[in-house]
Order: sequence, then C-alpha cells, then structure tokens
Amino acid sequence: MSFFTRVTIVLLALFSLVDPTIAQSRRALNDTRPPVAPPESQIRDRLNAGTIGLAAGLLEGAPVHFATEIARVVNEGGDMQVLPIVTRGPTENVNDLLYLKGVDIAIINSDSLEEYKSQVPQIEQRIAYIFSLFPSELHIFVRPEIKTLADLAGKKVNFNTQGTAAAYSGPLMFSRLGIDVDKMFIPHPVALEKMRHGDEIAAVVFITSKPIDAFVQGKWEGGFKFLPVEYGAKFQDYYISSYLDAADYPNLIAKDQRIATIAVPTILASYKWRPDSPRYRRVARFVELLFGRIDKLRSSGFDPKWKDVNLTTRAPGLARFQAAQEWIDRASPAKPK
Repeated sequence: MSFFTRVTIVLLALFSLVDPTIAQSRRALNDTRPPVAPPESQIRDRLNAGTIGLAAGLLEGAPVHFATEIARVVNEGGDMQVLPIVTRGPTENVNDLLYLKGVDIAIINSDSLEEYKSQVPQIEQRIAYIFSLFPSELHIFVRPEIKTLADLAGKKVNFNTQGTAAAYSGPLMFSRLGIDVDKMFIPHPVALEKMRHGDEIAAVVFITSKPIDAFVQGKWEGGFKFLPVEYGAKFQDYYISSYLDAADYPNLIAKDQRIATIAVPTILASYKWRPDSPRYRRVARFVELLFGRIDKLRSSGFDPKWKDVNLTTRAPGLARFQAAQEWIDRASPAKPK
C-alpha cells in the first residue's frame, strides 16, 4: 500500500469521526436561536380578545376608584385585562355603553336610564346589570331656618357641578317630590362655605355613598341639618330606601335619631350582547374572573365598602346579565324540597 493511499484512509477516518460532532454543533446552534415572534396580527387579536373596556366616570368620582380596584383584581394572572376609562359621569356612561366602540361594560346609576327612555324606548332590552356596587345616598343639607322640604321651594339649592350624580339625580328627585327650587351647579366646597357664612344658598344636595368627609370632619353650628325624604311609590322604579344616622354623622345626628332618605343604586352594567357573540363571551369571562375573586376585593388594601357588596342584590329597572345570573345560580343552588 502506497504512502498516499495510507494518508487518504487516515483522513477519511478522521472526517467520519468529526462530521457527527459538526452536525451536532450545528443542531445545538439552531436550538439556541431566539423563537420567531408571532405576527403582529396575532398579537393584536389576542389582546383585543382578552381586553374589557370599562366606562367608569369622572376622575374625582368614586366609580373610577372602584373600577381601578376591579381592574387590579381581574388583571391578575394575565388572562384578561380591564381598562378603566375616565368619562363624563354615570349618566354619560349609558351613552358610551350603547354607542361607543371599545366599551363593553360601564358603571351607571340606575336612574340614568330615565334620560334615555325617549331616545331608546326599550332600553331595558339593550342593557343588563352585572351586579350592584353600592348605594349612593341622597343627602339634603340645609341652613337652620329651613325646617321642611317645602321650605326649599323657590330657594337656591346647589347640586354640585355638571356631570356628577347630584347634578343629574338631584333635580330628578326634586321633580318627583314636586318641589321647584332655584337650581345651582357650582362645586360643593364653594357652596358649603356660602351656606356657612350667609343665606344665599339654602341647601346643598349630595348623592354619594355615605359617610361624606365634609360632614364628618366639618364643624357646623347648631341648626344645620339633614332633611328626611320618605321612600314611596314615586321612587320605586329606580331607587331604594335608606337612612342616615349617628354612626354616619355623629356631629350632626343624635344617637337615637335616624333620618330617612333614598339611595340611587350604582351598578356595573353590560350591553346585552347576543350569547353566541365574541363580545358576550368576553364579558362572560370577565364575570367568571371577577365573581370568582370577589373575596380578594373584600380583603385589606381595597375599599372597605367592598365588604358590603352582595352579588345577589338586585338592581331596580334592569334584568341581570345572563352569565352573571348563571354564576350566581351555580354558587347558590336551590335547596332540595
């Protein structure tokens, strides 16, 4: 065997040993390459399929605070994201829920539906409630010379700035009471100072969840007080009965006194999507996550009012969203007879 032949055989043997190593190195190199990113269209579709637009309300209002806490709980785990939207208030939220793209659910006051009856005669067939968040109590705070609701006829009464619950629901309530007042819409802190130092303004009307800091922390001379409003047939369509007592305002209400009033339920509502539609399935998924984590909202670190929320409480004027009712039925099965 010649020298050239022997060299050729040795080189072939070496290549046979090295080649698998090279192939393995190439495979290893291929395995370490970064994964190919999904197309942008897939990212867009996935984000939209798992995102809920929640019309909340004015930045300074309680609904935005509650919407933010809802988002905080539902967004855990990354299965869904809730986007709270700052809007012009609970009444405008009905409009957003009916017509604005990207809004799936909204925080509204039950009597907001009154404004839309002429525009949308069968509005209760377009909107459903998910659950009742909290009641917003009517507070009619008056000067010492005012003794009864009738004394306010023709007097200046402030209903806070436009867009607030008081600015919408307050005049509606007074209309149902049959009392015609000189309506004002200036910031309540300004109106309270005018009440304190003169008789230009006879009363201020707050509609919000009790207690209100201005009456808990403020110092008021004797005679300033809350007027009672009795619940009756004229309020049964949208309102519920409530009261104010010393536990709410110890500086203004005696320990043995309870002042009757009415309250506007503030509710989380959804458009009545068809059950076979993607939007319905999206809201149904939101309901499952929110209701399943409601105990987290009742824990420390969240608004104490969550502890008073009862998912089974009904809201006047609307039917419950189907997926929400189904969840409640599963959680509270009927007892066998």
